[in-house]
Amino acid sequence: MRDLDKAMKILRESMAGLQVRSAGFKKEHDELAREVANYSVDLLDVSPHMKTS
Repeated sequence: MRDLDKAMKILRESMAGLQVRSAGFKKEHDELAREVANYSVDLLDVSPHMKTS
């Protein structure tokens, strides 16, 4: 989970200077953020059922 947090922080920092509302980028960003959030919740839901080696 820490890797996902790091990746999202890097993405947020790299987008700081971008014009997110131009060329529909805001919509794509919002969709990606929503999918990452869903994935994160899914990982939390299944983590008790996963084997660790």
